[in-house]
Amino acid sequence: MKLGFSLPMAGSWATPQNQILVAQRAEALGYHSLWVFQRMLYPIKPQNDYPPLPGQPWPKSFERVMDPLVSLAFVAAVTSRIRLGTSVLIVPYYTPVMLAKQLATLDIVSGGRLDVGLGLGWSKDEFDAVGVPHEGRGKRADEFLRCLKAIWTEDPVEFKGEFYSVPRARVEPRPVQRPHPPITIGGYGPTVIRRAVTYDGFNGGNVPLGQVAPLVKEIKAAAEAAGRDPATLQIVSRGSFQLHATPKGPDRRPLWGSLAEIRQDVERYAEAGLTELFLEANFDPRGVTLEGALEVLEALAPESGLAI
Repeated sequence: MKLGFSLPMAGSWATPQNQILVAQRAEALGYHSLWVFQRMLYPIKPQNDYPPLPGQPWPKSFERVMDPLVSLAFVAAVTSRIRLGTSVLIVPYYTPVMLAKQLATLDIVSGGRLDVGLGLGWSKDEFDAVGVPHEGRGKRADEFLRCLKAIWTEDPVEFKGEFYSVPRARVEPRPVQRPHPPITIGGYGPTVIRRAVTYDGFNGGNVPLGQVAPLVKEIKAAAEAAGRDPATLQIVSRGSFQLHATPKGPDRRPLWGSLAEIRQDVERYAEAGLTELFLEANFDPRGVTLEGALEVLEALAPESGLAI
């Protein structure tokens, strides 16, 4: 299992200086990847469309969130080896040709280090703000993915669908990675699994430890049914952690505890079959400190022999 780390994206610790510091430190310590997430706004009212907290305000970490693509481009310039991932970009907020251009450019300026995680989104407020219908977003996303892939792989490209179209044209430059950067799909349920095995794998948000092994089994079965080699697919998950000074015991939430307990949980995620876990510092409800994030970053560094 590969081990990644989150870029400072949310709250007061998300500063340009801290993004550079975490990116360069993670690369020096041997981490495989850096990851960003996307939020467009923070509604000032109770929400009914946030899955874990119906009727409740969104988590405080969503109040102030940096743009994911600008942040990755920024740290691409100060790193040279570590991969750069999105978990996830919300595809209905873009058009395929615009996102294809942005991601191809990011892949070029990073020297071919981009991993593209894409999802459907769930916030009706954000959909309203970008002027896209919330209904039918799955059908829209399927067409978006087909169009995005066509732009990157056909020369010239011509696409005509229900939601998106590209006139016969040449769209350059192409990404460094061929035929395109790895595309992983985020979300929940059988439809997401179908999309994931159609592309390069699955990109989950905080998959509970107990659900990882069944999820891996489901993805592998879907891949074989689709004629894909399961070994070629990525199965990525965010791992939100909370560091405590003393052990929290066997009934704790995975990745919440002492450094030793977090280390044990990372090993359990690997045993369950993930191909990559990235440690997420942005979502600690107590608030994130640079010092606390760096303590975990350094203690669990892959060069220590923890990661496989």
